[in-house]
Amino acid sequence: MKLQAKSRVIDEEQEDNKYMKAAIAQAKKAYKLGEVPIGCVIVYEGRIIGRGYNRRNTDKTPLAHAEITAIKKAVKVMKDWRLEECKLYVTLEPCQMCAGAIVQARIPEVIMAAENPKAGCAGSVMDILNNPDFNHQVTVKKGILKEECSKLLKDFFVELRARNKALKEQKGNL
Repeated sequence: MKLQAKSRVIDEEQEDNKYMKAAIAQAKKAYKLGEVPIGCVIVYEGRIIGRGYNRRNTDKTPLAHAEITAIKKAVKVMKDWRLEECKLYVTLEPCQMCAGAIVQARIPEVIMAAENPKAGCAGSVMDILNNPDFNHQVTVKKGILKEECSKLLKDFFVELRARNKALKEQKGNL
């Protein structure tokens, strides 16, 4: 019995890593656009039914978050606004808008990589996903491929600061 339980844990860990890597691939698409590299996938019965990455600057809208895009795609596949049997994988802890959308979509489980101490709403700043006053709560698993996702975000912001500094210096020399 112990061997079977250990095997389930290993299988679940491998599955989480597999889908988080798919979310990281989405985040890298955002990175290439010069967007904050956040990626998301939604999984139903072992297959990805929704993908998204941050496109706020590209699309000129505050609604173009990875989770929102993935939810929109997943509900089209499911032909229902309820995603009750799905898992959402995201590279950074959801903000208040995305956490609210996750609750509204009735997604039962969120697997996230890095925490967001400035805007995270899965426990960092507040916990929208597990607010007992709402009619739906979400199981949250944290830290899956955290180092890889954190490094991607850190590298992006180092490059962004360097780019902004160079632009500022260039304007000063005109």
